[in-house]
Amino acid sequence: MAYATINPYTGEKLKTFPDATDAEVTEAISQAHDAFLAWRETSFTERARILQNAADLLRRDSDAYARLLTLEMGKLFTEAKAEVELSAKIFEYYVRNAETLLKPEKLPVLDPAEGDAILVHEPLGVLLAIEPWNFPYYQIARILAPQLSAGNTLLLKHASNVPQSAAAFEKLMKEAGLPNGAFRNLYATRSQIELILNDDRVHGVALTGSEAAGAIVAAQAGKVLKKSTMELGGADAFVVLADADLDKAVDWAVFGRHWNAGQVCCSSKRLIVVDAVYDEFLARYRERVAALVAGDPFDDKTTLAPLSSQGAADEVKEKIREAVLLGIKAEEVGPPVPTQGAFVQPTLLTEVGEDNPARYWEFFGPVSLLFRARDEEDAIRIANDSPFGLGGSVFTSDTAHGVEVAKKISTGMVFINHPTKVEADLPFGGIRRSGYGRELIGLGLKEFVNHKLIDVVDIDARF
Repeated sequence: MAYATINPYTGEKLKTFPDATDAEVTEAISQAHDAFLAWRETSFTERARILQNAADLLRRDSDAYARLLTLEMGKLFTEAKAEVELSAKIFEYYVRNAETLLKPEKLPVLDPAEGDAILVHEPLGVLLAIEPWNFPYYQIARILAPQLSAGNTLLLKHASNVPQSAAAFEKLMKEAGLPNGAFRNLYATRSQIELILNDDRVHGVALTGSEAAGAIVAAQAGKVLKKSTMELGGADAFVVLADADLDKAVDWAVFGRHWNAGQVCCSSKRLIVVDAVYDEFLARYRERVAALVAGDPFDDKTTLAPLSSQGAADEVKEKIREAVLLGIKAEEVGPPVPTQGAFVQPTLLTEVGEDNPARYWEFFGPVSLLFRARDEEDAIRIANDSPFGLGGSVFTSDTAHGVEVAKKISTGMVFINHPTKVEADLPFGGIRRSGYGRELIGLGLKEFVNHKLIDVVDIDARF
């Protein structure tokens, strides 16, 4: 799969890594299984100690970890620092809460003759995590922290363009004191994913990535009856109602669409503005987007990073060209982006017809789809007219009414007066083509456990 570090800003290939051999994969599964047999018996106190060590190490060496993120996938250094801190917070969430969340539950039975029934949550064993490049540490942390807390062990197949970030996280966990084999990074090939899932010692897979990859891996897991969770694409609606604070809405729209260079599954990709304020919103939004500064992601003055690779940039540009051929109006805004680096010129897409298939596409870059809605009801209709269902936003001065509107938007997450966000103590996940399952908090913690019923029924037999 050509695992390699290629600086998206300079285009320089810095380091390459050989694919794993089948023998290495098989050995890693064996080690992960052996580690599981001991790890499942390890106390919550010891598990928590190791996770806290990992959080402390991330913070101690924050700059070094962040530099690697910027080097490999091009995100702003300030954003990279924030990702390191978010990863540390996820570890700490489970340090503080895992034991309580996994306590046995006494069930309220209808008849005393049913006995004393409890539900216990036991780990399944070895799991496979397939993760993307846009948040190289956060994506690992949000599956690794809960699953280690639950008593499972993990094999990682990370994206081919962030191999050093993947190796850094494996090294981090070893330094934190995690037993050998409990977390292993593999430079696995696509064919080896099926090899891993076919092994009886592997009990599930969590994937974050494209719809196409999700469909393949979900089918492979289903064929061998393994549990899977899928966090896939998104085209989040950013709904602006007539009574919204436009300054706030515009500022958050620019951030929500352009953070991480627009390469976020839950970024604000569809700006849906009611007719009464559409023209004013568009004028302000155009001005604010034009003020973004594209350049070296290590430079504090840069506010728009390059995309993760030249291939990713070329794909977004081609999608814009296809959308224009289908009738969408494309407007490039701001000064020309640098010719060096995997940059895409910030682009506004308007005049999106009801019959235009491009209205349903996900643009993974600094491209904004803008919709003029007749009124609130029409805005909700447009928000729900999507194959995706990840997150969304509602902007209004009446937050109580905003909650009512949010209830009508069919997604996994909706935020009032803020773009869809990620936090250590909030659940993450979507519906429809955005995938299934949830990550983080107790929901993510319990995705890969056996919810086992133990019932003490101590009554005489009757015939």
